[in-house]
Amino acid sequence: MDRTPSKPRAALWMAGWLALMLLVAVAGREALRDLNVFQVMELRTIIGFCMLYPLVRINGGFSAMRTSRPLQHIGRNLIHYAAQLGWFFALTLIPLGQVVAIEFTMPIWTAILAASFLGERMTVWKILAIVLGVIGVIIIVRPATGVVNPGQLIALAAAVGFGISVAMMKSLTRTEKTISIIFWMLVIQSAAGLLPTLYVWSWPGAVTWGWIAVIGFCGTFSHYCMARAMLHADATIVLPMDFLRVPLTALLGWLVYSERLDAFTVLGAVLILGGNLLNLRSADPVPARAVT
Repeated sequence: MDRTPSKPRAALWMAGWLALMLLVAVAGREALRDLNVFQVMELRTIIGFCMLYPLVRINGGFSAMRTSRPLQHIGRNLIHYAAQLGWFFALTLIPLGQVVAIEFTMPIWTAILAASFLGERMTVWKILAIVLGVIGVIIIVRPATGVVNPGQLIALAAAVGFGISVAMMKSLTRTEKTISIIFWMLVIQSAAGLLPTLYVWSWPGAVTWGWIAVIGFCGTFSHYCMARAMLHADATIVLPMDFLRVPLTALLGWLVYSERLDAFTVLGAVLILGGNLLNLRSADPVPARAVT
């Protein structure tokens, strides 16, 4: 497996992550109009597994998916499942823009965990990229003051869970194949959600099945893109690139839902892009131990 340090390659894989995650946000909102969140999650993992199976066959079949780190896979995927459940549930409680904005505290938790437990260097440039990204998100969303909505707390808890999950994924990429990481994610998460799904089950309509298929494909292969990106760069380099999802989500909202694109969104996008470019141009070379 190619683990050559390369920020351009990491950026290309993250571009795939961004595109797929934008589709997940829209498809998730539409599917939740008709289905319970547990059902959306379970169908997403089952369909995702079916779509991943050809890659499993190409990479040696089920025997090649054996792992020497089962507890790390289980822990990472239970945390990620809970975080994703919270993320989808938050979509039903607060506006999409707030969910995405709060989610973008995730790189802060990931950077801290990666620096604390994975030995990644937290340089001034990486910190500045994160700070500029957070400021850009705040400018775009301009969260209202007052009583905190429970949906905001759920979204924040999901962001912390995502941060832990990504840091654990980075650790797994040091010894595990990308396809194996995604394989165990789908197996463990489908097992975790089976009983709740059976309890709330209702048959989706034809259109909803289409949205579920989009969620299954994009949700699965977005993680493949993320894992591949982390083969080529530190988590603290890869994750700030994800800040671009906020202005891109605003643009998608304008195109699909006729949501207004204002000057604050443009200013926030400039800060986010500036932080990412600064990080890509000025970050230290990826140390060999981060990709071995």
